[in-house]
Amino acid sequence: MAVEAAAAVEIGRGLVRLRRSTGLPVAFGGLLEPGRPRVRISELNGTATDALRRLAVVAGNGLGGKAVALARPCAVTDYSASRQISHEYDAAVAAEGLCAVVAVPVVVRRRVRGVLYGALRTAQPLGDRTLTAAVDAARDVEQALVVRDEVQGLLEAARPRTAPPEGGAAWEQVREAHAALRALAPRIGDPALRAELLETAGLLAAGAGQRSVELAPREVDVLACVAAGATNAAAAARLGLRAETVKGYLRSAMRKLGAHTRGEAVVAARRAGLLP
Repeated sequence: MAVEAAAAVEIGRGLVRLRRSTGLPVAFGGLLEPGRPRVRISELNGTATDALRRLAVVAGNGLGGKAVALARPCAVTDYSASRQISHEYDAAVAAEGLCAVVAVPVVVRRRVRGVLYGALRTAQPLGDRTLTAAVDAARDVEQALVVRDEVQGLLEAARPRTAPPEGGAAWEQVREAHAALRALAPRIGDPALRAELLETAGLLAAGAGQRSVELAPREVDVLACVAAGATNAAAAARLGLRAETVKGYLRSAMRKLGAHTRGEAVVAARRAGLLP
């Protein structure tokens, strides 16, 4: 349930972006219900009533259901009079006073996860610029959900269960998870999720030793990548930094740790409780 709640937050943020970028006065949307071919409208922005809230839109039905079934954007100029869609939801749409509507599916890894709608209260064509902006808002939600999925997978894989033997393959997986968590953290816009991710990364390093040296967060990020076997170039790509910047962080970390090589720096960081 927590995962779905987090995804709903991204839908809500997408509606804000959709209204801002398209100028449409009304936006609403929701997620595909787990195990069911229908979208539950849960997020409203700019609506005057609650007529659309909790509405269950079945795949294939209405405008949003058509967008889900086809996995592509769909739009109508006058919802109630359109012959391009079925009309199971006319009462709710009429109660909100909507006419021109666009529905854009949110597709993550080729699977529809939800729908964003934008609407006008007058019957008029929605121009290409409006439709493109609505699609862009949905793409932003898709990217946010991809990152959240990655984070959730890493959190589940990285939560300590039993301590793996030092130096074994399982321990190397822990180190790889630690590096991945550190690399993902700066990409997370949600402060609570970012804090949880960094806390989990810290738990992975907690058993490595007593912390005796303080490094900057980015210095730890770079060392985590190096510990996982990454070159400077690979670490730069993973962290979204320039290779020269990575070298600078690495040199700074080595100096603080009293190390003369990359390998010595990783060993010293583990002894200091900074890395698993």
